[in-house]
Amino acid sequence: MATNLRIDKERLWSSLMDSAQFGATAKGGIRRLTLSDEDKAVRDWFKAACEAEGMTVEIDALGNMFATRPGTDPDAAPISFGSHLDTQPAGGKFDGILGVLAGLEAIRTLNAAGYRTTAPLTLINWTNEEGARFAPAMMCSGVYAGEIGLDAALATTDNDGKTFGAELDRIGYRGTEPVGARRFGAYIELHIEQGPILEEEAKTIGIVTGGQGILWFDGTITGKDSHAGATPMTMRHDALAALAEVILAIEAIAFDHAPGGRATVGEVFALPGSRNTIPGTTRFKADFRHPDAAGLTAMEADLNARLAAIATRRKVEIDLTPVWRKDPIVFDPAIVGAVAAAAEKNGYAARDIISGAGHDAFYLASTCPTGMIFVPCAGGVSHNEEESTTEDECAAGAQVLLDTILEVDGR
Repeated sequence: MATNLRIDKERLWSSLMDSAQFGATAKGGIRRLTLSDEDKAVRDWFKAACEAEGMTVEIDALGNMFATRPGTDPDAAPISFGSHLDTQPAGGKFDGILGVLAGLEAIRTLNAAGYRTTAPLTLINWTNEEGARFAPAMMCSGVYAGEIGLDAALATTDNDGKTFGAELDRIGYRGTEPVGARRFGAYIELHIEQGPILEEEAKTIGIVTGGQGILWFDGTITGKDSHAGATPMTMRHDALAALAEVILAIEAIAFDHAPGGRATVGEVFALPGSRNTIPGTTRFKADFRHPDAAGLTAMEADLNARLAAIATRRKVEIDLTPVWRKDPIVFDPAIVGAVAAAAEKNGYAARDIISGAGHDAFYLASTCPTGMIFVPCAGGVSHNEEESTTEDECAAGAQVLLDTILEVDGR
């Protein structure tokens, strides 16, 4: 459906900068962990902004927020769009929230023009997309899609032993709506790319055709605490030295499964934590990715074999717990086509792209026709306080989002 509606790029940018006050860091980034005080503050701000535009905001039992603008046909399945408001411990100003606030800007543009869509429109803030405090990532959209259990999600603990459910209650965002009770006719998510491809190729829009698979593990290595000065090197059961080998083995697995393989150890802990005591226990958290499900399975088999060899050589025990697996997904061709048409309509340089990062859209894809839009980020840097994009790039993504919504509604 062709319209001349144009988003207000200055208004969008102002909203993004206003949102950056919630959890702002000294280095210009954001620390807004799921269900923290900062998360509550930005939720309250977002809820008020949606209500000011005449939207009805409802919240489910996991804190997922749904802001709805009525359509002319109340029986039509709503078209949904959005992303998330939580960040990494040292995150940036655009990861997640661009998709939420671009959706709000789309609503503001429609309101200013007095334009009514046929279908209702629902703007969503998904709880705990990052998984930085409560694992796994995309947890609450995963429960919505029926791939993660509600009770398991509520019982999930952070590193301090606080449960997701208790923290949800503490900030007052446990809603009454059953998770997954509402369904949508489509879901569209705008996001920064979080990689360097669009910038390197001077493309403004990424037409996301699918996403690679993700596999998370928690590991514990158990050796023996002993005195650093009195224990001969040949008699040690050093859990930290074993962990060093594990980290290098995980890196090697990614290289061995090139070009699609990715592997990262993002968190490590060593106990008892004394300079002159050989560590007897270490813990680590690992992330594996591959665009092919068989490739992901092969990486897991390789990991198990390498860890068994390290445990024998280092005289330690290594326990590996699978935390989460999400196989690669393919987005709906009709939504992908609508994104491509919107990019072409606006004259933006665009290309098809596979998402290297995980997004809530990965789970929504099993529930309704789903697609994503990417815009560049400087240097491909994300999950970092230096994460950056431009006002024009944000505006381009928001314009493509609006036009995709209208195209889907027109169909």
